[in-house]
Amino acid sequence: MMSRSYTNLLDLAEGNFAALGPAAGAGGGGRQRQGSFGLRRMSRVMTVPGTLSELDGEDESEPAATSSVASDAPSSVAADRLIVVSNQLPIVARRRPDGRGWSFVWDDDSLLLQLRDGIPEDMEVLFVGSLRADVPVAEQDEVSQALLDRFRCAPVFLPDRLNDRFYHGFCKRQLWPLFHYMLPFSSSASAAGTTSSSSAATCNGRFDRSAWEAYVLANKFFFEKVVEVINPEDDYVWVHDYHLMALPTFLRRCFNRLRIGFFLHSPFPSSEIYRTLPVREEILKALLNCDLIGFHTFDYARHFLSCCSRMLGIEYQSKRGYIELDYFGRTVGIKIMPVGVHMGQLELGLRLPDREWRLSELQRQFQGKTVLLGVDDMDIFKGINLKLLAFENMLRTHPKWQGRAVLVQIANPARGRGKDLEAIQAEIEESCQRINGDFGQSGYSPVVFIGRDVSSVEKIAYYTIAECVVVTAVRDGMNLTPYEYVVCRQGAPGSQSVSEVSGPKKSMLVVSEFIGCSPSLSGAIRVNPWNIEATAEAMNEAISMPEQEKQLRHEKHYRYVRSHDVAYWSKSFIIDLERVCKDHFKRTCWGIGLGFGFRVVALDPHFTKLNMDSIINAYELSESRAILLDYDGTLVPQTSLNKEPSPQVLSIINTLCSDSRNIVFLVSGRDKDTLGKWFSSCPRLGIAAEHGYFLRWSREEEWQTCTQALDFGWMQMAKPVMNLYTEATDGSYIEAKESALVWHHQDADLGFGSSQAKEMLDHLESVLANEPVSVKSGQFIVEVKPQGISKGIVAERILASVKERGKQADFLLCIGDDRSDEDMFENIADIIGRNLVAPRTALFACTVGQKPSKAKFYLDDTFEVVTMLSALADATGPELETDSADESVAYISSLDIGDEQSESSDKPVEGS
Repeated sequence: MMSRSYTNLLDLAEGNFAALGPAAGAGGGGRQRQGSFGLRRMSRVMTVPGTLSELDGEDESEPAATSSVASDAPSSVAADRLIVVSNQLPIVARRRPDGRGWSFVWDDDSLLLQLRDGIPEDMEVLFVGSLRADVPVAEQDEVSQALLDRFRCAPVFLPDRLNDRFYHGFCKRQLWPLFHYMLPFSSSASAAGTTSSSSAATCNGRFDRSAWEAYVLANKFFFEKVVEVINPEDDYVWVHDYHLMALPTFLRRCFNRLRIGFFLHSPFPSSEIYRTLPVREEILKALLNCDLIGFHTFDYARHFLSCCSRMLGIEYQSKRGYIELDYFGRTVGIKIMPVGVHMGQLELGLRLPDREWRLSELQRQFQGKTVLLGVDDMDIFKGINLKLLAFENMLRTHPKWQGRAVLVQIANPARGRGKDLEAIQAEIEESCQRINGDFGQSGYSPVVFIGRDVSSVEKIAYYTIAECVVVTAVRDGMNLTPYEYVVCRQGAPGSQSVSEVSGPKKSMLVVSEFIGCSPSLSGAIRVNPWNIEATAEAMNEAISMPEQEKQLRHEKHYRYVRSHDVAYWSKSFIIDLERVCKDHFKRTCWGIGLGFGFRVVALDPHFTKLNMDSIINAYELSESRAILLDYDGTLVPQTSLNKEPSPQVLSIINTLCSDSRNIVFLVSGRDKDTLGKWFSSCPRLGIAAEHGYFLRWSREEEWQTCTQALDFGWMQMAKPVMNLYTEATDGSYIEAKESALVWHHQDADLGFGSSQAKEMLDHLESVLANEPVSVKSGQFIVEVKPQGISKGIVAERILASVKERGKQADFLLCIGDDRSDEDMFENIADIIGRNLVAPRTALFACTVGQKPSKAKFYLDDTFEVVTMLSALADATGPELETDSADESVAYISSLDIGDEQSESSDKPVEGS
């Protein structure tokens, strides 16, 4: 049964906003539109010929086309283009003083604007996002055209109520606290950044389904704006931050081959925190519809990968320095790159005349004092009060700094309200008054608190005079304050300013270990901000450090900050996005799934669904047929509790075996006793058990081994190792076969079981290095078996033995579903060239499920496999007469691949 969130997305995809209920009502402010949220259809400007296939009205039960816009049409744009999508545009919009129209200017402090410096000059950049202004509906078309023409910006206008529930209701009350490790333990829990009273009335700290629906619908608004301007053949799309994590699913569903990148500017929490989110899988699957996902630090990326592993069962691989996930045949890259500062803008600010007099004023104000500086937003995660407590502790434990050290704390005004934030503000105010009361003197206030907006120039002046910057955030995505401080302490290159700090350049940093920039600042003193005493000692160490040491640390930091600026960050991201997308237009893609379960399956161009008519026709025209069938996941579903074959399967197999032209084999990893018991009613069925180690041609034949006599002494070496890990891993167990040992961990904790499996693999490979065995890992298993045993090898031996008796196969069907069957598909790929089958043999290598495979064909599930086999059975001739039956059994019995014809090496036996 589909979850409610899946059906909600289907409602949105069909334009059925009324289905979302009262929460989808139109907002105020004169922005009523059609539909519940008032979606207004806007004209679309396409840059490629063809008809746009929108989400609306598509049948989600059918695979999506390779591209929803005519992908074979020639592009009208020669160069690539980058579409940057974010919640807000890098534009400052103001109503003109006379009230007639709007004025727009670039927001020079916006990271989105600054990232253009790293984009190739021949790549156009177009921005999609909302405006920080309330534009009346009547003016929206005019504003949109003006921004597109003058700034290459496409604004998204969200109805007031939708924006309130999207931004304040879900982004700030659900995602922002959760991503900063704050759980809603009570229904009255509030979040930093909540500004709307209507949100507070309808959304408490707990998960609110209607807020999630608003989030999805808002993402669809952004999607529709992207569709208006996109050229899917030439454009790259770069989505930014947690506000738009559902957008990639909309984009991927409409444009299967679109090149999509995503960068998260906030922390990504550990799996233990993230798993509490009721829509956890939906968001993960939406992000995996991107081609490249970026994070500031390895910790954030590691948490995301852990969530993919524990919740979706997807493991990552590291290939030549790149971290990648295989998601249904598509490669999803993981990018770890902290963002940097804009060097040109900072150096320009250092040269402004306004900075000179401000710097002179501050130097006079703090003459003879050692200034420590904090620059933070006023919210509950910045740890401002922890910083004040640590500074108070330093003054108390190191009295020499009383009267000499000053902490200047710049707190940008709060952008939200909430009980937690109000409590933090009251605590900060009380701490400032207490510290100044206890340690203040005439003309000396140990804490200078600035709780107003500070201009860039004034902030640069404070950076310049500060001996040390202190950042004690308890959780922060990146925090560029330390980078800005280092650049300002270095000064503008070639500057001859009289107010410039004289002597060697130096700076000191005390930074929280919980912020994104901390790993890149190896010369900083890292602290746990919750440890007040340790942070106080770090402050004292920083300002007491020898001048030469301060200079060396500063030089190290400045080299890094200068070389890893915002241009370097954006350039590196685009290069990696191009790398992971280089094969997009060379592969066959199918879109499958509903709602957030939608994903694109990337397949080999020659990988197609098995056509029933084609295989039946080839079957009827053939004279000698070989049919090789896997069991689990092929004839019975992997999820089935009853693993025994159904009466229908047994009947089909008996019908196929009744034709003297058919050789039917079951090739399975299961043990011979189980298979022999289950298929005892199929006298003419051949069985290859334990991946082909045991083999028999009919029920009347004895089991044979397909290799020479082996020494299984290695089992006595492997089993103690496996027992060790079994005892240490709750939920795991050992399956002992006659030829192999298998360690299963599907019932163990996902992360711990996978970790133990990797450790066991290394341990067994070391212990069994000199033994003739292979150690392999599979889906929730680690298996040790003799070398030279695989389904591929046994398939070759069966076909070689058939050829030796003069009945060379001219029809070959192999079906399987897992990794062991890939050996079979690989080995039969060139079997005609090796003369093991007839020159014009009809080869049908078929995997179960649409997934990357060495097979050329696929069927969707076991039901389709059984249906296809039933059709072959129907095409099979009538039951053999007695004489013919006896002749058939005699022929099968004459086939012998015993020990004298086998080789102990890994090479298959070739037909003579």
